[in-house]
Amino acid sequence: MKLYHLISVACLLATLAVLAAGCSSPGVQDAAEENATTGDLAVFVREAAAYAETAGKDAALAEFGNTSGRFSRGDVYVYAYDYNGTLLAHPHERESVGTNRGDWTDIRGLPAVRIGAETAANGGGYIVYLYPAPENGSIGETAEGTYALKLGYVAAAGEGWWIGSGVSLTDTPGTGREPYPQAVSAMVDLVERGTAYGREHDRLAAFTEISNRTGSLVDATGHYLYAYDYNGTLLAHPYLQAAVGSSLIERQDPFGMKNIRALRDTARDGGGFIVFVWPNPDRENREELKIGYVLPVDETWWVGSGVYLSEITGENAKKTFFPQPPGVLSSEVADPDRTG
Repeated sequence: MKLYHLISVACLLATLAVLAAGCSSPGVQDAAEENATTGDLAVFVREAAAYAETAGKDAALAEFGNTSGRFSRGDVYVYAYDYNGTLLAHPHERESVGTNRGDWTDIRGLPAVRIGAETAANGGGYIVYLYPAPENGSIGETAEGTYALKLGYVAAAGEGWWIGSGVSLTDTPGTGREPYPQAVSAMVDLVERGTAYGREHDRLAAFTEISNRTGSLVDATGHYLYAYDYNGTLLAHPYLQAAVGSSLIERQDPFGMKNIRALRDTARDGGGFIVFVWPNPDRENREELKIGYVLPVDETWWVGSGVYLSEITGENAKKTFFPQPPGVLSSEVADPDRTG
């Protein structure tokens, strides 16, 4: 499966990949930019890991922390952590280097550093999270309005430490859905249609349609909506029928994130994107990162949907990654017709 293009960011990544490989020919660079995909992010991080192996840890960390270094190009840069969560290098957060950020979460509560470490330790791969872009050489993690979806790639760099980098999933946050990968754009459209349906119909009709697997609110690829009230009670779902009427507000994923609570809070704040971990019934029910989008219908209930990270990258979660916790959600995979 080909990865989706990320327009100008992809071009930047292609340039970085060429530079990291030591090639400066304009013709080669232009060709790389023209054919760039998000796969360049993996190439970039793997090149940085190879550099760390040959240059040594100290020299590599100095290079990764250098805002003018070969692995730092504005919004695209390499950072480094040890497996205890200590930040070892970051060109835009130098004041945090040496501090433990193992429990750091993004604006919606995703423990992104722990997930990055887990992924790197299991062979490396893609992650996704919400994070601000650098402005004037620094990153304002307290500025809530600057957080945007970011696709990351992480890899082990040496004994006891790992590195990562990331690119925004959109070139122009807040100006429309076109820059998003197709699956994400379609998911946002589905949530907006579900929200409109809920506002135009009575609750019973809306819940019935949301729960209808062949209805208008399940798209051609099998993606669906779910509906909750603000107490975390599941109101409608095409696959979790046994859980309808139950409160899932205290449900925790393998990292301790209470994802229904986080989804609820996002909807209550007006809606938007959120990243969380959820079982993927199309991948042997492996726990996997999922990009969610939620919107309030009214003051009593909200709707949401999601896209698994593997649908964007084409990479499956590894068998050792995110073991499935016991619980009611196992019912989601009992139906062989489940497709998304």
